[in-house]
Amino acid sequence: MSLERFEVARILLVDDEPAFRLLAERFLTQQGYQVSSAADLTQARQLLAKTPFDLLLLDLSLPPLFDPAATLTALPELNAQPVIILTGHADRELALQAISLGAWDFIAKPVDPDLLAVVVKRAISKHQLELELTKLKRQSSTPGALQTLVGVSRQMDTIRTLIQRIAPTEVRVLVTGPSGTGKEVISRALHQLSLRANGPFVSVHCGAIPADLLESELFGYMKGAFTGADKDRQGLLAMANGGTLFLDEIGEMPLPMQVKMLRVLQEGTYYPVGGREQKRIDVRLVSATNAVLPDLVAQGKFREDLYYRIKGITLETPALDDRREDIPLLIQHFLQQLAQAQPKGGAANQSLTLAVPALQWFLQRSWPGNVRELKNTLESVVAISQHGVVQLSDIELLHMDAGMPAQSNQLPGAAGGSPLSAAAGAELATGLSLDEQVRNLEISLLMSALQQSQGNRSQAARALGLSRQGLLKKIERYGLLDIGQQSD
Repeated sequence: MSLERFEVARILLVDDEPAFRLLAERFLTQQGYQVSSAADLTQARQLLAKTPFDLLLLDLSLPPLFDPAATLTALPELNAQPVIILTGHADRELALQAISLGAWDFIAKPVDPDLLAVVVKRAISKHQLELELTKLKRQSSTPGALQTLVGVSRQMDTIRTLIQRIAPTEVRVLVTGPSGTGKEVISRALHQLSLRANGPFVSVHCGAIPADLLESELFGYMKGAFTGADKDRQGLLAMANGGTLFLDEIGEMPLPMQVKMLRVLQEGTYYPVGGREQKRIDVRLVSATNAVLPDLVAQGKFREDLYYRIKGITLETPALDDRREDIPLLIQHFLQQLAQAQPKGGAANQSLTLAVPALQWFLQRSWPGNVRELKNTLESVVAISQHGVVQLSDIELLHMDAGMPAQSNQLPGAAGGSPLSAAAGAELATGLSLDEQVRNLEISLLMSALQQSQGNRSQAARALGLSRQGLLKKIERYGLLDIGQQSD
């Protein structure tokens, strides 16, 4: 896994030899790390209290006692992970004792620079991936609204952070982005985390209501206002009073209605259709659109004054193809929803999973319809699947590839040979960054190894040159928990 997606790692080097500290610090800095150094445990404790480090390089023979056993005794209280022990006392008993106390590895002096580089890189990779996994677990356990914002991508992290900051305020929010990217989900999260959470959330699709009915739907009407108005009717604005009004696809709102909506936002008042008594309204406005509103303003199709009234803070939802690392988690999320929606009791109420080739199809495919298309596709294939497992044949039966560019559904290495040999012949998808290419290749190799081992994780780990624990961490990180669950 490339470390480029993480911030520069910080290393604390603790050694009493000035010459070694100087050379090691210079070498590790050239490797791309930020390095701080200390001459003894006292200095180390002071630095650890002020700064979080990604790795501790610790010499066992330190002043004032120069006693490796004493340094090992102090290891747990340093509360630093991971730790690599450096020592000239290269005996097996000390190494095992250090590891039993939580050290990551043990390197004997004189230190081989190449070995140091490899061990440090592995230890920091472990630490940073564990931090990311912890972050993911924390996000998945966040109560309420943020649980619906599924994903570990940078874009979703930004959206969650902004929602948490602006939700308690009264600032108006404009949610933009392609159709099907979850703009209403974001808007509901804003409401649920706001001070108006106990009030109503009223959603209005401005393009779904005919232009001549939109005013009466929003503002309500009085008896006799028009033919068929046989009694007073409360509008959606009044229903949203004290809560949040969500105007979806506001770019499709007719110009005459835009003028009246501007008055609502400026003065907090409106008149029901056919009414003469002014009504006051207290709502927070959240709007959404897949159109580029400044372009509509330039074309005279959207009022400039209304645009500046509604924009407040803009949240942009990314296309699914721009955050492909979230696809496995979204699949798992939707499968859990579909399983919960099944009839209670009997075989129908079972967990739902994707066979490896079917999952690979989902990961390889482009999603122009974004999250909505992904969810609808899952619903379709789950509906015809058998025994709770979606097979590639189910997808082919529904002709899901009709009109789509042909893509290979065979896993790399599935025809035979080591799964690692797939890297040599893997084709790179266009429009993806290096990190995304690496991620997709890792997922393919993981699934290929698990398929070849028939779900035996220990065998898959050996084929990939990983420890079993390392494989499990990657499986959890990529949301592949339902693959290879057999005991081994």
